[in-house]
Amino acid sequence: KPYRCGECGKSFSQSGHLAQHRHRHTGQKPFTCTDCSKGFSNSYEYLRHRHVHTGEKPYPCTDCGKSFRQSSNLTQHMR
Repeated sequence: KPYRCGECGKSFSQSGHLAQHRHRHTGQKPFTCTDCSKGFSNSYEYLRHRHVHTGEKPYPCTDCGKSFRQSSNLTQHMR
């Protein structure tokens, strides 16, 4: 992995991933929710947060049909 963080030494395969990782060290949160103004350091966390406002639950259980906002909640449910 050719892209290495100068702060912590973590390496990345893509320069964009390193740039996004640097936000953790700087505290920068360039993704802001238009509904509640909460800030996020990366787009994944922002998009996951958006489900709170939209009510979307895109992770359905194939056994019982119950849906979840986050894949981790579905995984926990399946155990």
